[in-house]
Amino acid sequence: MTERTELGDASPSPIRPLDRERLKGEFESAAPYPHFIIDEFLEPEFALEAAGAFPTFEQAQEQGFEFNFVRERRKIQISDNHNFPTPITRLNDALASDKFLSDLEFITGISGLLPDPELSGGGMHVTGSGGRLDVHVDFNFNEDMKVHRRLNILIYLNPTWDPKWGGQIELWDKDVRTCHQRVNPSLNRCVLFETSETSFHGVRPVVEEAPTPRHSFAAYYYTKDVPADWNSTHHNTIFRARPDERLRRYVVIPAEQAMVRGRAKIREFRAKLRGRD
Repeated sequence: MTERTELGDASPSPIRPLDRERLKGEFESAAPYPHFIIDEFLEPEFALEAAGAFPTFEQAQEQGFEFNFVRERRKIQISDNHNFPTPITRLNDALASDKFLSDLEFITGISGLLPDPELSGGGMHVTGSGGRLDVHVDFNFNEDMKVHRRLNILIYLNPTWDPKWGGQIELWDKDVRTCHQRVNPSLNRCVLFETSETSFHGVRPVVEEAPTPRHSFAAYYYTKDVPADWNSTHHNTIFRARPDERLRRYVVIPAEQAMVRGRAKIREFRAKLRGRD
């Protein structure tokens, strides 16, 4: 099982002190589900250093996994910490430190929080022009660690980001009818929210004209304990279409789902044939 880590005195945390009482109140009262947003989350000089350490889109393609699906495309995920520049390693360590986990437990009321050393689904995210991530709820159980997913944290590291370029994270209600929050991925902004069966969120498509990739760092927190609202079902990411995405809801997404099912059946059929050899 994952152990917490503590930063040494020689490497002080780049995370600025948190106003825990204020954030606790904001987290508990937030709509459409518990979350908070912090500007100037990191020490300003460090935030610029971390932002400058991100690879270009082409470099990221050589280091990570690129999503090019209907519902998630032109997004590269670098989860292997061996590929992290030094500032990103410091950030990752700080997010997994005892001090920060203790702060999160106080703010969220969730005890026994654990980081994921493998950063499954997390790490450095680089989204190029034309990239998108449709509205979804995340996988709810880490099969490798055998723990339940409880929190998502996102730190934005874009020195410049014009809202006209898209790329805003959206927090939707449980029916994906109303977007309650639309947050620009500005430099040194942090968004943390509770992961549940109704924590639908997505990213507005990055426009083709965006002159620079969208940069963020993501980490997820887990508990051994079962969430109170868990329905006893493990699931992967579940996507939903936005209200104005009728073509995607009725044509594009069903077509992709049919393609995935078809490929699965082909693999199953081939496996049966091999079993007869």
